[in-house]
Amino acid sequence: MGPGEDRRRAAARPARPADLPALLALFAASEVSAAAPGARAERLWRESLAHPGVAIFVSDADTGGALAATCMLVTAPNLLRGGRAHGFLENVVTHPDHRGRGHGKAVVRAALAQAWASGCHHVLMQSGRADPRVHTFYEGMGFVPGRRTAYVAARPGDPDI
Repeated sequence: MGPGEDRRRAAARPARPADLPALLALFAASEVSAAAPGARAERLWRESLAHPGVAIFVSDADTGGALAATCMLVTAPNLLRGGRAHGFLENVVTHPDHRGRGHGKAVVRAALAQAWASGCHHVLMQSGRADPRVHTFYEGMGFVPGRRTAYVAARPGDPDI
């Protein structure tokens, strides 16, 4: 196998309740913001999986129940655009050891397929990463930079934006 190849084709699946520990480990290894702790994480995970309009996808690593990548699609009803929903892609994370192997693409493709099947007219996403490889990844997945202008209102005093 050459660099960037995986022993199997990366595939996405819907997240399950039992995925929480592996998801928290993925977040910890992937240089994203701090995850919710303990019982709060468990409550939020249950709420997320049960929430209408939220779909979370994961891609399994080859070893011991670890996750290689994840993303979350949030869809929201919309009175405009002929009543077609909005889609928002969030929390796209790939473990550093599994980057370049198709896991990120697999979860984003699954989210986009779900968005189109749900009647979304577009999917919005934002990236706070300055790394040009990240932007190349999203552009390769069909996202067009500059089509919309993003504004972020952060809660006063919240440094995590």
